[in-house]
Amino acid sequence: AVNFRLADMATQVDASRLMVWRAAMLKDAGLPCLTEASMAKMFASEAAEKVASDAIQIHGGYGYVSDFPVERIYRDVRVCQIYEGANDIQRMVIGRALAQG
Repeated sequence: AVNFRLADMATQVDASRLMVWRAAMLKDAGLPCLTEASMAKMFASEAAEKVASDAIQIHGGYGYVSDFPVERIYRDVRVCQIYEGANDIQRMVIGRALAQG
Protein backbone atom coordinates (compact mmCIF):
# COMPACT_ATOMS: atom_id res chain seq x y z
CA ALA A 1 0.00 0.00 0.00
CA VAL A 2 2.97 2.32 0.45
CA ASN A 3 3.69 2.10 -3.28
CA PHE A 4 0.13 3.16 -4.06
CA ARG A 5 0.43 6.11 -1.70
CA LEU A 6 3.77 7.13 -3.23
CA ALA A 7 2.24 6.89 -6.71
CA ASP A 8 -0.64 9.14 -5.66
CA MET A 9 1.78 11.60 -4.07
CA ALA A 10 3.96 11.76 -7.19
CA THR A 11 0.90 12.27 -9.38
CA GLN A 12 -0.33 15.15 -7.20
CA VAL A 13 3.08 16.84 -7.31
CA ASP A 14 3.41 16.43 -11.08
CA ALA A 15 -0.12 17.69 -11.75
CA SER A 16 0.59 20.72 -9.56
CA ARG A 17 3.82 21.43 -11.40
CA LEU A 18 2.10 21.22 -14.78
CA MET A 19 -0.66 23.60 -13.69
CA VAL A 20 1.90 26.14 -12.48
CA TRP A 21 3.89 25.84 -15.72
CA ARG A 22 0.70 26.38 -17.74
CA ALA A 23 -0.14 29.58 -15.86
CA ALA A 24 3.47 30.78 -16.20
CA MET A 25 3.49 30.03 -19.93
CA LEU A 26 0.34 32.11 -20.41
CA LYS A 27 1.82 34.96 -18.36
CA ASP A 28 5.09 34.86 -20.31
CA ALA A 29 3.11 35.01 -23.56
CA GLY A 30 1.26 38.10 -22.35
CA LEU A 31 -2.06 36.24 -22.27
CA PRO A 32 -4.70 36.37 -19.53
CA CYS A 33 -3.83 33.87 -16.82
CA LEU A 34 -5.79 34.86 -13.71
CA THR A 35 -8.06 31.82 -13.78
CA GLU A 36 -5.21 29.41 -14.52
CA ALA A 37 -3.04 30.97 -11.80
CA SER A 38 -5.89 30.69 -9.30
CA MET A 39 -6.47 27.06 -10.27
CA ALA A 40 -2.77 26.28 -9.93
CA LYS A 41 -2.47 27.99 -6.54
CA MET A 42 -5.57 26.28 -5.16
CA PHE A 43 -4.77 22.82 -6.50
CA ALA A 44 -1.06 22.91 -5.64
CA SER A 45 -1.59 24.12 -2.08
CA GLU A 46 -4.21 21.46 -1.39
CA ALA A 47 -2.09 18.79 -3.05
CA ALA A 48 0.92 19.85 -0.99
CA GLU A 49 -1.00 19.42 2.24
CA LYS A 50 -2.25 15.99 1.14
CA VAL A 51 1.24 14.89 0.09
CA ALA A 52 2.76 16.11 3.37
CA SER A 53 0.02 14.38 5.35
CA ASP A 54 0.63 11.15 3.45
CA ALA A 55 4.36 11.47 4.12
CA ILE A 56 3.61 11.68 7.84
CA GLN A 57 1.48 8.54 7.53
CA ILE A 58 4.27 6.71 5.73
CA HIS A 59 6.72 7.65 8.47
CA GLY A 60 4.32 6.49 11.17
CA GLY A 61 4.99 7.88 14.64
CA TYR A 62 8.29 9.31 13.47
CA GLY A 63 6.37 11.65 11.18
CA TYR A 64 5.34 13.73 14.19
CA VAL A 65 8.79 13.91 15.75
CA SER A 66 10.79 17.08 15.14
CA ASP A 67 13.89 14.98 14.43
CA PHE A 68 12.45 14.33 10.97
CA PRO A 69 11.75 17.14 8.48
CA VAL A 70 8.30 15.76 7.61
CA GLU A 71 6.54 17.41 10.55
CA ARG A 72 8.04 20.79 9.67
CA ILE A 73 7.13 20.41 6.02
CA TYR A 74 3.52 19.73 6.97
CA ARG A 75 3.37 22.84 9.16
CA ASP A 76 4.95 24.96 6.42
CA VAL A 77 2.65 23.59 3.74
CA ARG A 78 -0.52 24.11 5.77
CA VAL A 79 -0.20 27.89 5.53
CA CYS A 80 -0.03 27.75 1.71
CA GLN A 81 -3.82 27.51 1.59
CA ILE A 82 -4.10 30.75 3.55
CA TYR A 83 -1.49 33.27 2.40
CA GLU A 84 -1.24 34.95 -1.00
CA GLY A 85 -4.99 34.58 -1.45
CA ALA A 86 -6.86 31.99 0.55
CA ASN A 87 -8.17 29.04 -1.42
CA ASP A 88 -11.76 30.18 -0.97
CA ILE A 89 -10.79 33.44 -2.69
CA GLN A 90 -9.20 31.42 -5.49
CA ARG A 91 -12.46 29.47 -5.81
CA MET A 92 -14.37 32.76 -6.10
CA VAL A 93 -12.04 33.95 -8.87
CA ILE A 94 -12.36 30.64 -10.73
CA GLY A 95 -16.12 30.46 -10.28
CA ARG A 96 -16.59 34.03 -11.49
CA ALA A 97 -14.53 33.33 -14.61
CA LEU A 98 -16.47 30.15 -15.34
CA ALA A 99 -19.82 31.90 -14.86
CA GLN A 100 -18.79 34.65 -17.30
CA GLY A 101 -17.92 32.04 -19.92
